[in-house]
This record gives sequence, C-alpha cells and structure tokens, in this order.
Amino acid sequence: MAEPMVRARALSGYLQVARRHGLMPLELLRQVGLDAVVLPNLEQRIPITAVCQLLESAASSAKCPTFGLEMADTRQPLDFGMLELMLSHKRTLREVLLAAIQYRHLLNEALAIHVEAGGSTVVIREEIIAEQGITTHQATELAMGVLARSCVAVLGEHWQPRGVYFSHPAPASISYHRRFFGCPITFNSDFNGIVCAAEDLDRPNPNADLELVRYAESLANPLNVSGPNSIVLDVRKTIYLLLPIDQAAVDQVANHLHLSVRTMQRQLGTAGTNFSDLVEEVRRELAARYLSNRRYPIGQVAMLLGYPRQSTFTQWFTARFGTSPRAWRNKQLEK
Repeated sequence: MAEPMVRARALSGYLQVARRHGLMPLELLRQVGLDAVVLPNLEQRIPITAVCQLLESAASSAKCPTFGLEMADTRQPLDFGMLELMLSHKRTLREVLLAAIQYRHLLNEALAIHVEAGGSTVVIREEIIAEQGITTHQATELAMGVLARSCVAVLGEHWQPRGVYFSHPAPASISYHRRFFGCPITFNSDFNGIVCAAEDLDRPNPNADLELVRYAESLANPLNVSGPNSIVLDVRKTIYLLLPIDQAAVDQVANHLHLSVRTMQRQLGTAGTNFSDLVEEVRRELAARYLSNRRYPIGQVAMLLGYPRQSTFTQWFTARFGTSPRAWRNKQLEK
C-alpha cells in the first residue's frame, strides 16, 4: 500500500514556531527528507511519515512537548485552502465534519475522522494513520488543535467541549493544553478525540450560506478523486477507528465509506488485498499500540481488539507475535 500523503499546508505555522524556540527549521526539514520549497507550495503532497518525524524532532530539539499544538494555535480557523469556503458556510458543525470526511482526499489522506453518537454526548474521534513504529504524538495534537479551532469558528462562544482525549502519555505540564482547549484533558486514553454535547453538532452556523457551499462544492468535486489504491487506505483508516468500538464488521465499514459491501470488496480485490487481511493488519498495529501502554489491562486490550475472551486474544496474539501478550509487554517496557 502506498504511504498516505498530506498537503504541505499541514506544516503551516512550522517555521514560526520553530524560530520562536530557537531552532534551525530548514535543517530539520532536510533531516527528514523534505525540501524547504514545499513550505510555500501549500497544495503539494508530502509523506505523512516525514511530517510526523519532523514534528517529533522539532519538539524534542526545542524541549517543547506542545510544539504541534503551538502550530495549531498559529492557524486561521478553517484554514483548509479551497475547502475553507465550503466548510465555513455549512449549516452545522455536523455538516462540517461530514464534509471533512467526504473530501478526505483533498483534506488529508492520513487523517481518519469519525463522529460517534451516544445519547446526549458525541465523540469526535481523530487518528493519524502512519506506518507502524512512527510516533504521531505531535501530529495528533496538531490535528486535534485544528479540529478544536474549526469547532470554535463554527459555533463561537457556544463551543464548550466536555473533554479532550489523547492516547499518548501526558507531558510534565498540561497547562498549555488546558488553556488551548478550555476543558478537562485526559491522556493515556484509548482514543484521540473531543467529547461534546450532541446538540452542539446541530446548532445553526450563523455564517451558513448554501449558495456559497454549492459553488465551493462545484469546484471541489472534480478534484476529490481518489487514487487507484486509495480504497485500501480508506478501509484501513475506517477499521482503525471502528474496531475499538466494536463496529468494524464488513457491512459497517462499507456503510461508513458510503459503499456497498460488494463494491468495497471488489475494489479491494482490484487493489490486491481483501477486507479480512486489512482487519488483521490493523489489529496487529493496535495490539502493539495498546500493549505498549501498561495502563491497559490485557483483558481490556482484548476487548478493544474485538475479543470478548482474553484467552482467545492470547491465542491470536501468540500465533502472530511468537510470545504471549504479557511477555511481549514486559519486553517492550524494559527497553
């Protein structure tokens, strides 16, 4: 599968934040294989792996665990290039999020978004999908920061999130996170996302303009074309989001992508893979992610990966990793 690509717009604010912390931003770019000419070419596509490595390197060099979030803080609300006109004039936040999913090929191939409703609350989940072993802490905080600013742009003072959740560990101080998001922050969570009131998603956007939206869609639709193998990435991203909430059956994934099961399976076959293999691949990645965090009991990891019985999960894991989940975890945490 081809590596997910993102628009160079994802690095907006990088130079400003890097220089603020006394770094040499162009040298850091070269170290991850990026040329400085990509920065002004906002629509140029660059590998998500390079972006993640760049942000992690910058955060480490600056001793600044909020580097990605500080980049988000430099952004203009709904700064998504040609999609800005469309998103800023949608009728509700729900429509903005659904459009972000629909136009994912123009927005960010590596970003997975899912709106999970549950009674009076809603979870807006986001995940950065990169190669296994690539640290995505800073890229995730950047994406979550951009999401929060987009919500503010649509709802203004009515945007009052109930909580923000990150799957990675907390930095020594989370004061910057609290100021930025204005709500309780939870780290070492089993998901990355924002929890808000369900009614917020359907609160009218005072800037809504359907004529402008239709015009923007007429410009965006011809460009929102997926590559021949993008179905593989789309299905992987969807499984990544839905597997931990036990909604990754083949019909549920197809429905999320607005495809029939038959069409999805046919497109996967054309791309040289199948649904079962992708579930297996994602399950392996998530198993390593969850077991690397001692906070999760092995029984909980089993449940998150779709195994109601820990013994069944242990059999699956041992067959693929050559050791038990507990032994694998202990070895990882010794490093």
